[in-house]
Order: sequence, then C-alpha cells, then structure tokens
Amino acid sequence: MVVTVNSKIKGRKIIICISGLAGSGKSTLARRIARHYGLKFYSGGDALKAVASEMGYSVSERGWWETEDGLRFIEERLRNLDIDKKIDEKMMEWAREGDVVLDSWTMPWLLKEGFKIWLDASEEVRAARIAKRDKISFEEALKRMKEREARTKEIYRRLYGFKLGEDFRPFHVILDVNNLNEDEAFETLRLIIDRWILKEKDKSSLEAPFSGQI
Repeated sequence: MVVTVNSKIKGRKIIICISGLAGSGKSTLARRIARHYGLKFYSGGDALKAVASEMGYSVSERGWWETEDGLRFIEERLRNLDIDKKIDEKMMEWAREGDVVLDSWTMPWLLKEGFKIWLDASEEVRAARIAKRDKISFEEALKRMKEREARTKEIYRRLYGFKLGEDFRPFHVILDVNNLNEDEAFETLRLIIDRWILKEKDKSSLEAPFSGQI
C-alpha cells in the first residue's frame, strides 16, 4: 500500500532525512519509506557513485564503498572537497522541491527544514551485516568499515566542521536498530512518521530535535 502524504498536510512540503553509519540500514529503509508514502527518493551515496563512474571507477550496486576502488575514491574526495560540495548543493536543491526522502550523511546538518532520523547501531552489528551482505569475514568487514568511516568523517570535518556519528543535535529521532530486522525498523519508522504527519505539527516544532532515544 502506498500512502500519499500530500493530502494530509495542508501547504507543507515533506522533507524526511534518514541517516546512519554504514550497515545501519539507512539506504534500504529510506527507499522503503519513500515508496510507502509516494515520495521522491534521493541518495547522496548514489549521487557520489555516479560521479565516481564518470571519473572512470568501476562502480557496483551494493558494498562498493568498502572495496579498494571505493576507498580510493574516498581518498580522491579528501583531496578534492569540491566533489562532495557539489553533490550536497544538488541534494539541497532536491530537498527544497519538497515531498522527498533523503538518504544522506550531510543533509541533517545542512538543511534547516525537514524531519531528521538517525539509525543507531554498534560497530559489531554493522560489521556483521556488511560481512553477510558482501560475503566476507567479520574481521575484514570491520577493517574496511573503519577505514571508510575514518576517511568519510574527515571529509565532513574539513568541509562543514561536524562530527559524523558523534554529533546528534540535528536529529528529531534516534532509533536504536541493533535488535531490529529490516521489517521491524521500517514499521517503527512508519509509526513515527505517521504520528508526525497526521498530527500536522507546525514548522517550529520540527526545529527542536527529539531529546531522547527510541
């Protein structure tokens, strides 16, 4: 079933940002949320992979960021911060159109508007998920994941000054997904978003982040 949200909120465009570190399930859940509510979906990671492909990298659909090519592209982004800056500018344009779900590490900090959700999971849980997805050992998945995150965090520290995975001030909801499977996490998010949408909260209430954790 697809739920159309536009008819439920008078005169307000919907912007939902879903974020979380690698292996948290943010991309999968963001796509499902967009499909469920009939919203447009945009992914910062997909946009960056499109740039990588144009630059000659061999890009795969899933698990690419933890490969040697993916890590080399992150190093290139560190040397040329304009790559990320241009992608973020485009993501902000899409966000301003409204009625979107954004899968992004930067938009929660860069956008004043929108409902912002962080998916929280431990290193061990995330590495185990990556290992299963990519059919590699847990140790190798953990090593690649840490390399990727250290370099990615440095990009955003240099560009914008925030600490990815440490600063949660922009978020309205922090959802602990350590013990939730995909369907359980989706259902929890759906209930949260339904409550936000159906209560038709005014804009000011969305600018004060949720202080607790679910």
